[in-house]
Parts: sequence; C-alpha cells; structure tokens
Amino acid sequence: DSAEASPSVVFENIKRCSPNCFQMLLENISGLTVDADFTVELIPEINVAVVTFIKSIDTKEFVKKCSQDKRVREFKMTARLLESTQTIKAENLPDSISTDYLTVYFESARSGGGPVSDVQLFPKENSAIITFCDHKGNT
Repeated sequence: DSAEASPSVVFENIKRCSPNCFQMLLENISGLTVDADFTVELIPEINVAVVTFIKSIDTKEFVKKCSQDKRVREFKMTARLLESTQTIKAENLPDSISTDYLTVYFESARSGGGPVSDVQLFPKENSAIITFCDHKGNT
C-alpha cells in the first residue's frame, strides 16, 4: 500500500515558518536535500506548501514523523499526503489559448500528462479546468 502513496505531502499553516527555515526543517526530518531529493512549492495565498519527493521514500512514514516532530508542532503546522485528483486548474493562460491546445499539451507524456477527458475554458479569468481520464496524468 505504501508504494501507492502520493509522492507529495501538503503542509498547512506554514505562515509562522520562513521558507528557508521550512526547507531546513524538512531536511532535518527527512534526512534528504531540497532540490536533489525533493521540491517545495509554497502557496502563501492559502498558507500551504506542497513537498514533492523526487527520491522514493515512504511518504506515509514521513507524515507520521512530521506529526511527532517538536518543531512542526511548535509552528502549529500539519502534514498530510496530497490526495490524487483527476482535475486541475490552469491559470494565467494567454488570451489566444484553445481547448485543443490545452488538451494536446496536458496529454503530452513529456510534461507528465495523460489522457484528457474534458477541458473547460474560462476566458474572463484566463484559466481552464482540465479533467484527466485517470489521476495518473495530473502531475
């Protein structure tokens, strides 16, 4: 079951920890190195960070270690596995973008895509909702 666990972990309530401090904390807990072994995507608008492991690790065990870590508790952060989804939102798209272009782009294996079942364009927001046939194509 662990082999099927998401390679990504969501950290919530990250605002009390600076980005550099957060990266060092992750390195201390995991024993791994940022950039070489994992990436960090900060989403300050919703007070969240997504950590994606490049190196294969037991992410369930990592989440457990985080929940027991003294510093993580002091910062009042929580960690959980990123759940799989079949739908993503693409933002800041150019005005001239087409559903056909987005379909072909997100079906590209080179960019980690997979079969797309639906694309909904929202021209006023310069965004689109892309739905994949299965959750493996939304990396």
